[in-house]
Amino acid sequence: MILQNYDSLIFEISQEGHTGYDLPVSEVEEYDLTSELGELARKEPARLPEVSELQILRHYTQLSNRNFGVESGPYPLGSCTMKYNPKINEDIAALDGFSNVHPQQDPDTAQGALQLMYELQEALKEVTEFDALTLQPAAGAQGELAAIMTFKAYFESIGEGDQRKVILIPDSAHGTNPATAMVAGFKTVELPSTPEGIIDVEAVRAAVGPDTAGIMITNPSTAGLFERDAKEIVDIVHEAGGLAFYDGANTNAIMGITSPGAMGFDACHLNLHKTFTGPHGGGGPGSGPIGVVSKLAPFIPGPNVVKNGDKYEFEMPEQSFGRVKGDYGNFGVNVRAYTYIRAMGAEGLRRASEDAVLNANYLRVRVKDVFDAPFDQFNKNDFVLNLTRHKRDYKVNAKDVGKRLLDYGVHAPTTYFPLIVEECLMVEPTETESKRDLDYVADVLIKINQEAIENSEVVQTAPHNTPVRRLDEAGASRKPILKYNFEEHESQAQ
Repeated sequence: MILQNYDSLIFEISQEGHTGYDLPVSEVEEYDLTSELGELARKEPARLPEVSELQILRHYTQLSNRNFGVESGPYPLGSCTMKYNPKINEDIAALDGFSNVHPQQDPDTAQGALQLMYELQEALKEVTEFDALTLQPAAGAQGELAAIMTFKAYFESIGEGDQRKVILIPDSAHGTNPATAMVAGFKTVELPSTPEGIIDVEAVRAAVGPDTAGIMITNPSTAGLFERDAKEIVDIVHEAGGLAFYDGANTNAIMGITSPGAMGFDACHLNLHKTFTGPHGGGGPGSGPIGVVSKLAPFIPGPNVVKNGDKYEFEMPEQSFGRVKGDYGNFGVNVRAYTYIRAMGAEGLRRASEDAVLNANYLRVRVKDVFDAPFDQFNKNDFVLNLTRHKRDYKVNAKDVGKRLLDYGVHAPTTYFPLIVEECLMVEPTETESKRDLDYVADVLIKINQEAIENSEVVQTAPHNTPVRRLDEAGASRKPILKYNFEEHESQAQ
């Protein structure tokens, strides 16, 4: 008797003659493409697994149960804001008029979808306090790029394109910030942080000049600190003729309290797949719209939705640098964000920010006596811990603690970022975790600290209770196995 091994690959449980579907006979005449494809034509049929419907359901259900998600347990992944997404979002996105709309159909037949896009644009303009907004960018990094390309188009329009070649980047910035600037054709200058973990104003003053195109600031920063000098920094850049970009990755700490526009920024991006409860993780989907001040509005990507009387239409900004994505953005994510905003209202969005800040500070205070908090001050949406002492005294590093958390049903925080903190854990509980769950995470971290002191090996070799033990991460990154080798499997079977 052959027992199905649920550790096996789908190809390994395949048995000849098993099938999971039964299609009706096609009424379309078969057509042989071999002669037209030439060398591209397959020499033999694809070797697909042969499994029954029940086998394939059991196989993929088993695999799905091994994944860790925000619905599995606390997921305090700092800066990426892995919070719970309300199921009402999925119900609305599944409505026929949203799920079956096609981007190339006549706009007159999709007025409801266009109305949603228009109203979402207006709501996000209110959140950011900007004059114009585009939903086109498909993710946060693409939103960053769209904003910096908008800066570039603006400078070219006033004859300063060849002059403005430098973007200032804080040393605590997301890695996408310097990458964005360089992809857009700019040089970058790094700005140091003060011992308090915020941007050094005097360093900004010394760095700006006639070649300054702009600055990119995340506020609150990746260290979870509010850049209290943001307005002064923006003014310094403006005085030098540059523009200021607000990285909105942590907008979930300021909604309804302040805004990029109120701080004087010229543009920002928002992560709708994070702050506004679109699904997030696994590389997508996402949505990274950008908002801008009025003088930049003619240059943003498009087309975007405008309202003419009672009709909604697409319109390309007059001096747009072009599209950043086919069609009009990731519509399904935008539907979910719209649903969230309508459900929460202005008061609810502010409350979400207040709860995110409360949760982060509550958790920080609970664990700061066992793990060192380098910036032991009032935080915003997340906070950072420094495990240098644990590495020195107990040979337990940040990665070890992250792996050990998995044994207790808690996903690891972000590790080794921001780079300004050694042996860093960046923790963000988000507003959706209850006090009970926050206390559980705190209790687990305190327990792991005690394990590091009394039995460091159990932490150093974690995880122990997961389907897969600690991986060779360098090997997986440098030498990934991306396809199934039939010949190797068959030789082993023999």
